[in-house]
Amino acid sequence: MKGGKVSSNGNRRGEHESSGLSRQNLRTLGALKTPAQIQRFVDSLTYQYANTAWSPQRVLRERKGHCLEGALLAAAALRANGHPPLLMDMEAVYDDDHVVAIYRERGLWGSIAKSNFAGLRFRAPVYRNLRELALSYFEHYYNLRGERTLRAYSSPVNLERLDHLHWMTSEEDVWCVAEYLIAARHYPLFPDNVARSLPRLDRRSFEAGMHGWVKH
Repeated sequence: MKGGKVSSNGNRRGEHESSGLSRQNLRTLGALKTPAQIQRFVDSLTYQYANTAWSPQRVLRERKGHCLEGALLAAAALRANGHPPLLMDMEAVYDDDHVVAIYRERGLWGSIAKSNFAGLRFRAPVYRNLRELALSYFEHYYNLRGERTLRAYSSPVNLERLDHLHWMTSEEDVWCVAEYLIAARHYPLFPDNVARSLPRLDRRSFEAGMHGWVKH
């Protein structure tokens, strides 16, 4: 598969210590002070092609993950640094969906993501709303036939609501997160008649976006 900030770390220290993460993992996540640092850490993980849904604890141990797992780790790191753990799902046709961790600074939205497509990763916090943020992925979101495939985006999904299912630490796959994302309300980016007339991506843009992609 391809909310506002709380006042301080200290206000949520007890919450993190009760999350089940080890002190070492908490230190690792807490050291990623900015979204850009979190993105660099997520980029350093080996991309895995597997039908899994590992918790952040497992990703930290194995040092690998795919789109969903990278977003989960980013959400956990954002949480460790005072942001709510928010995800956004992007729906596609004839392609995989994509999940990003989202954050807000000075009232503007940005995102962190794991992808083997060059243009589907980090976004600086410059977007006024989530539709603008989702649209920033549109030109970079295509399948191997060069078809532009992004169609919709979800409302923010706050993973705090899944704390009772131990999404941060479970040794079992946390498919509950994927189910929660699928069930979230989604908003179309444009009408169906527009989608039917979209041209395919030009070859230069196609090749540029494939940087980092590995056939599996």
